[in-house]
Order: sequence, then structure tokens, then C-alpha cells
Amino acid sequence: MSGISQRQLFLNHVAQTSAAPIGIEMVKAEGIYLFDVDGKKYIDAIAGFSVANIGHSNPKVVEAVQMQAAQYMHLIVYGEYIEQPQVAYAKLLTENFPSSLNCVYFTNSGTEATEGAMKLAKRITNRSKIISCNKSYHGSTQGALSLMGDEYWRNAFRPLLPDIFHVDFGSDETINLIDEKTACVIIEIVQAEAGIIVPKKEWLQKIRKQCDEKNVLLIFDEIQSGFGRTGSLWAFQQFEVVPDILLLGKALGGGMPLGAFIADKKLMNALTHDPVLGHITTFGGHPVSCAAGKAALEILLDEKYIDKIKEKEKILLQEINHPKIITKRSCGLWMAIEFDSFETNHKVIQQCIKNGLITDWFLFASNCMRVAPPLCITEIELKEMCKIITNSIDEALIK
Repeated sequence: MSGISQRQLFLNHVAQTSAAPIGIEMVKAEGIYLFDVDGKKYIDAIAGFSVANIGHSNPKVVEAVQMQAAQYMHLIVYGEYIEQPQVAYAKLLTENFPSSLNCVYFTNSGTEATEGAMKLAKRITNRSKIISCNKSYHGSTQGALSLMGDEYWRNAFRPLLPDIFHVDFGSDETINLIDEKTACVIIEIVQAEAGIIVPKKEWLQKIRKQCDEKNVLLIFDEIQSGFGRTGSLWAFQQFEVVPDILLLGKALGGGMPLGAFIADKKLMNALTHDPVLGHITTFGGHPVSCAAGKAALEILLDEKYIDKIKEKEKILLQEINHPKIITKRSCGLWMAIEFDSFETNHKVIQQCIKNGLITDWFLFASNCMRVAPPLCITEIELKEMCKIITNSIDEALIK
């Protein structure tokens, strides 16, 4: 076995999700940078898909992980023992929500948060109809996949859940479909995998009003948009609409696996009876993940990274310019750079990687490049990142 390369062992023994994985062997991550086995340094321009919002390997997060690991890593199935890291993190989170979002159910991931929220909505309303949007992404488990707004990704795994209705993001059809048979409407505040699509405030407010009138639960998915990415701690704050249930993941764990769905305690109590254990998980809210997540949120708030996001967004818009770019869409430190095709985009992405910058494309907008660096990136580093992107476009498409 000693003669087999790490790459070949990776291909042989780690399940693959594509025919051509990036395949770089990383050995270190620090701040906005990743380092490969040969010592090459890369700017992480996607923050581990919006996980590393405060950067990689922050010393305070590492210390929190080490301290909690030394105390205990697992005790019993979630929700039975009082575990201080869960309690402390839930308290900190709810202190930063509107008063109606006061109870946290921790899960292992964002997709599991989606599953838990779907069950909660059905349990409370005793209804099965769910409305979601085309080009939406809420996870890849079977329930979340049923919500996914693209048939290419769903079709191979049918049959999926019944009574799921897909509508165009921003369409008034959404409002018209909300009726007395509807359990919930689930919406990304900013459509991520569609290539950073921002809705009109009035549309979300109309949905909120219709949900109230029909006793329908409104679920906002902030798994990618949360924790300052859009320029406010939670994107829904910019739209003056509060959901009944909020979904979190990715940056929630500060680099450790963690998800959550959040609601009013009165709603969440529905999972405690008829049946008891209405939702249960063994490792959800893992104490080490909660300790890491709490430390990361404290850093995000203390360092006031969010206060600088809109200025950094202006730098992105000013510094990334090229005749081969069709358009740019941004929301905070989060951008989609649109090219004429996936082939063009892929060439640029590959050149970026060669030039020491990690980026990728979007699930439902494969002709768009993803830009979402850690929020701690400095203005100098941000301009360097932009320069690498524009130079890479030149090298991939012009020269």
C-alpha cells in the first residue's frame, strides 16, 4: 500500500460525488488561506461553501474545541441530558433573534434542519401541502430533495414526497397557492444556488401576510445566507419579515458540523407528544460543535466583521470587471459572476485554481462563478482576490 499515492487512495476508498473531483490534497487552513501538500497557498474565495465565515482555524474556536473535547464529546441521544455547550449556544443565538424565535433544535447539518422543520410544520398544521421555489436548494436527503427546485437533480431518486408544489422565486403564484391545505412555505431569503437572486421586499411581505391569514407556517432557509454573509446577521432582517421557523447550518458550527431549526417554544413543543420523540437525533447538537459554533459567533459579533460587509461588497463590484463577464449579482460579500456558458466558467475556475484561488460554480447556474470569501478578509486581501480573478479570466479566455 505504501507505493500508492494519496490521490489514488482517495479515489479508491472515498465515495465520489463527481467524475472529476478537484483532488487537491490540503494539509492546512488558516484565516482566508488553504495550503496544499506541496506548500502552495490558495485564497479560499468560497469559505468552504460559506462555512468559514470568520476564517479557518481561528485560535479561539480551536481552543473551544480542545477544551470541550477534553470534558466530553458524547453522552447520550440528543435532548436528554443538560449539556452546557448546547444550552449556552442556544441562549446566545436566541438573544440575537426576534422574540418569537426563542427555541433551538440542533441537528447535524442544514439538510437535517430542513427535515425537522418539515415534520414540525406537518405536526402543527395537520396538513401535507408544502410550497417551495424553483432553483431552490434545501439539502439532499429525500425530504429536502423533494423540495429542491430542479428536476435534473430530483428525477433519478423518485418517488419523492407528494404534495410539494414548486413555484418561481418572486412570483405571485406563490401567494395564490397558499391556502387552507398548506402546511408551510419554505424559501431561501436569497436564492443561493440559482446564482445570488435577491427578491423584492414586498414579495416576502405578501407571503407573510397570506401565511398569517391561512394559518400557514413560513420557513426561511438561511443555511447559506446567515451569519453576516449578506451584510446583516440574518438576511431576513433586511426584508422586515420574521419567519415562523428559521433554518441554519454551514457557518453555524464555526467549521464543525452543525445545523438547527429555530421556532417559538410553543410550536417546538409539538414534537414532545403524540408521538413522544417526534424528532430525534443521536449526534445533533454535538457538544464540541456547539462549543465551536458559540465561539465563532462571539468572534463574528466582537470583531464587527458585519459592519464592513457593504464596503467590501463595493470593492467586489468595483474591482471585478472584464468584457467576458455578462453580469454580476451580489448580496453582501457574496457574488455570482456570470459568463456565457459553463464551459467558459469552468475554464476560468480552473485557471483561478492554478493561480492560487479556490472558487466554484452554482448548482442551478453553472455558468456563474461563486465568490464568497471569509468575512474576515481584509480590503488588501480582497483586492488581491479580485485581481487574481480578473487575471485568470484573461489567461483562460483571451491570451
